[in-house]
Amino acid sequence: MHRDIYGEALSQFHQTGTLSTPLLLHSTYGDIEEMPVEVFFRTEEDFPELEFIALSLCDGKVLDVGAGVGSHVLYLQDKGFDVAALEVSTPACNIMRARGVRHIIQDNFWTYDQEKYDTLLFLMNGIGLAEDLQGFRRLLAHAKDLLSEKGQLLFDSSDISYLYEEYKIPRPEYYFGEIGYQYEFEGSKGMPFKWLYIDQKTLIQIAHEEKWVVQVLYEDDNDQYLVRMEPMK
Repeated sequence: MHRDIYGEALSQFHQTGTLSTPLLLHSTYGDIEEMPVEVFFRTEEDFPELEFIALSLCDGKVLDVGAGVGSHVLYLQDKGFDVAALEVSTPACNIMRARGVRHIIQDNFWTYDQEKYDTLLFLMNGIGLAEDLQGFRRLLAHAKDLLSEKGQLLFDSSDISYLYEEYKIPRPEYYFGEIGYQYEFEGSKGMPFKWLYIDQKTLIQIAHEEKWVVQVLYEDDNDQYLVRMEPMK
């Protein structure tokens, strides 16, 4: 088994309220940034407007995909929602349990198919787990299997084309929103992984090809936007 570096950092922060060394994130555009771990533990007061809008649109039975340590699930739980947290990281699931999340499903999104939901929620660019554009098509196909008749998909993403200007690096041959990352904590590196950021134009094109209705509901000043999607009837 590969070490869950992200999970180790979350556990240390949960237990002590601080980190012995910063959690670093290496990226294929050449940057190494410190991940502010406290952002995963934030409470309602710290949710940005985009997340509040997404949470207010949740309906019926909700599945929070890639729930992390459960901030959004706890909020919805307090509001009386029937909400489940889907998370693959064991330390993250343990922390959710300690924080009072009632319904935790430790599983991988791609293989999970046990129930139907009215809302699939992917916040903090959770849709990135698609890895690339082909993966995004796959994600939409799997989402259809998990959604009820009146089901919806809520997620945010962003157009990261500005990074290529900022870091003065050439655009890759593949889609520019496909980024490679690797976590590092206390001198150990985790498994490299890919993450997808999708611009609105590309998103709308793929969604229509895959027979989804798209609504862009909100945009902030950082090219981040919120989307609601439902399968075409």
